[in-house]
Amino acid sequence: MKKALSIMLVLVMALGLMTGCSNGTQSTETSAAQQSSKAEESAAETSAEASTEASAETSTEASAETSAESAAESSAESSAAEESATAESSTEESTAEAAESSAIAPENTETVRIAALKGPTSLGMLRMMDAAEKGEAADDYQFTLAGAADEILGDIIQGNFDIAAVPINVAAVLYNKTEGKVQLAADNALGVLYLLEAGDTIHSIADLAGKTIYTTGQGATPEYTLNYVLNANGLTPGEDVTVEYMSEAAEIGAQIAAGNCEIALAPQPYATAIQVQNEGWHVALSMNDAWNEVYQDRGLISGCIVIQKAFAEAHPEVMERFMAAYKDSVDWVNANPADAGALAEHFDITKAGIATKAIPLCNIVCISGDEMKAMTAGYLQILFDANPASVGGTMPADDFYYGAN
Repeated sequence: MKKALSIMLVLVMALGLMTGCSNGTQSTETSAAQQSSKAEESAAETSAEASTEASAETSTEASAETSAESAAESSAESSAAEESATAESSTEESTAEAAESSAIAPENTETVRIAALKGPTSLGMLRMMDAAEKGEAADDYQFTLAGAADEILGDIIQGNFDIAAVPINVAAVLYNKTEGKVQLAADNALGVLYLLEAGDTIHSIADLAGKTIYTTGQGATPEYTLNYVLNANGLTPGEDVTVEYMSEAAEIGAQIAAGNCEIALAPQPYATAIQVQNEGWHVALSMNDAWNEVYQDRGLISGCIVIQKAFAEAHPEVMERFMAAYKDSVDWVNANPADAGALAEHFDITKAGIATKAIPLCNIVCISGDEMKAMTAGYLQILFDANPASVGGTMPADDFYYGAN
């Protein structure tokens, strides 16, 4: 029995050992499997992370390369744009410098002293005056403006002005007084005189009988023009018609304001100023038309350009530049009355609005050479025939006419 129990105990222990071994084996296998599974998962995760990192690195590198290429291209384009802009700027600066250089006076410039009267004789010079003020004139033009011819005649005779704009008959007087030292360079204004009134009584020259006219320009073109037209129409100045002469055209307006003047003879732009500043005043007659009714083949000339003969002979290139600049200035003034009007006010000749309206009525011209000679000689002959003193006692000789044959 004891022996049997011993055998059974041994069997039970052996069975327990076998079961334990079996459980141990299963546990070991399970642990190994779990470890293997974890290893595989770790490997997979590592692989996935590696793949993600690799992909990220590849993407980052690609992005970096693209960004670098884009930046390089942008830099290249920017550099090219800057170079283009620099080139264009350089070209523009060169062009501007060239233009500025061409506008500045030539290398061998000369100081030119110029006198003119405030009126049509100076209106034609406005663009030249503007260029001189800006330092862009062909030469060093120095302008002096006067209200009346007698303010500058002494200086012209003494040679203190190289060029001057004066009434046409005064040019002949200067030629005779200086024994040919002053020459005529151009006619610069034709008929600029207008008869004005506030009423409605003057429709013809004959209607001036018994009237009093306030005017300016005694001893110059206005006086002689009026006298010749009156005489041609059977009226004697001082007898049939009373003429009151003012020292300057601007004084006529003061006489109108004071109630002393009912009829005025004024040159442009003062004729326009009278109408603007005095209600009811208007142009009754154009002296240019009245002149042409009498002297149909000899036009009325009011103003001109005179020069010192010695100056012209010493500086022919300066005279050439002056004549070209003056012709250009006259053309510009006639084509741009509003802009010219602004300059007229700037240079204290007259108000801008008045000048703008007056310029088309001023008959501003630049007639030189043979045409000037033919026109002027005919007009001066009329003056001489009526009163030799009006042209200085004798008719000017051929050397009076600069640049004419």
